Amino acid sequence: MLECLILGDSIAVGISQYRPECAVYAQVGITSKNWNNKFLVKKLNAKTTVISLGSNDYSEAKTFQELYALRQTISGKVLWILPANGTDRQTAVVKVSHIYNDITLIIPELKKDKIHPTTRAYRELAEQTR
Repeated sequence: MLECLILGDSIAVGISQYRPECAVYAQVGITSKNWNNKFLVKKLNAKTTVISLGSNDYSEAKTFQELYALRQTISGKVLWILPANGTDRQTAVVKVSHIYNDITLIIPELKKDKIHPTTRAYRELAEQTR
């Protein structure tokens, strides 16, 4: 079993830069559905898993469905990064995290695009996931 696993989109890629000891399955611009189609076949057993998905999705119902399917395959401690854009996607992440009593982290500071964390926020999120 891995110590640490980071899954998701560009935000996951950014966090992984500050957690080089973690295995990473992440891709810039990927939706939850496309992530599941590409990576869900991987073995996802880790003591701690950090997930950042939903920012590139378009529907709360579909996001919830995809994230729930992903979460069913993961054991251990799970931390979700709450998407900064779109309350519908935030709601989907919160619903899945509540079902499993996972931890949800809010991005503390955003770049001008109002989606991605600043460099300082990436460092802070990485620390919060330790």
